[in-house]
Amino acid sequence: MSWKRLFDIVFAAVGLVTFGWLILICWLVATADTCSNGLFAQVRVGRHGRLFRVFKIKTMRSSSNYSTTITLSCDPRITKSGSFLRRSKLDELPQLWNVLVGDMSFVGPRPDVPGYADRLDINVQTILLSVRPGITGPASLAYRNEESILATQVDPKAYNDEIIYPNKVIMNLEYIKNWSFSKDLTYIIKTIFG
Repeated sequence: MSWKRLFDIVFAAVGLVTFGWLILICWLVATADTCSNGLFAQVRVGRHGRLFRVFKIKTMRSSSNYSTTITLSCDPRITKSGSFLRRSKLDELPQLWNVLVGDMSFVGPRPDVPGYADRLDINVQTILLSVRPGITGPASLAYRNEESILATQVDPKAYNDEIIYPNKVIMNLEYIKNWSFSKDLTYIIKTIFG
């Protein structure tokens, strides 16, 4: 077992024990605010292309008028509590479970929804899918205000597909190529305190 995986298991378990009460409170608030189960699960592409369900606290109401996976900061589906949960990243806490069971790591490329990674060159795909996807990483930090950036664009989906996503791919390839455990710790610290 690698140091990275051992770190993930230990700190995901500690995080779930320490913040279990907070996850429960967030879930209850989200359940009340969305009038549905406050836990959101979505299929993502994981290591070696294996599909898994990523867990988050639900921050949006369902709407049949929207079919895109792109979210803007001004999206009317975002609830009042959801806006706070997204800004504070508390909606990401259930992903500690994904890390514990091995679907994800604390640091790595964010897991894509099906339909994005499979558009890449096969060599790029192979490299990106050779590691566990992460809760945070250099691309996540660089685009931590992604929803606000997209909200200023005339065509948010095109801007995401043509500018943001390719930039993230480049950053993720660099991350994998130059990976080190100390860099992972730096990304985690920047995520928590940045």
